[in-house]
Amino acid sequence: GSSRLRGGLYMPAIVGIQHNEVLSEFAKRLKANGKAPKQVICAVMRKMLHLIYGVLKSNKPFDPGIALAA
Repeated sequence: GSSRLRGGLYMPAIVGIQHNEVLSEFAKRLKANGKAPKQVICAVMRKMLHLIYGVLKSNKPFDPGIALAA
């Protein structure tokens, strides 16, 4: 993937794991499944990218209920 995109999503992923309920639950689930810390961060970055795309495509505000269901 794009190194610029990875670089741009790395710190938001770290902050999201600490402060966003959706991303922190996702990260906890991955850690419980035995994923390495960097794998968890990369998976959270990908999850964020999908959430951002969904918000932009649907033109609706972020809904954590929908994000948790996915």
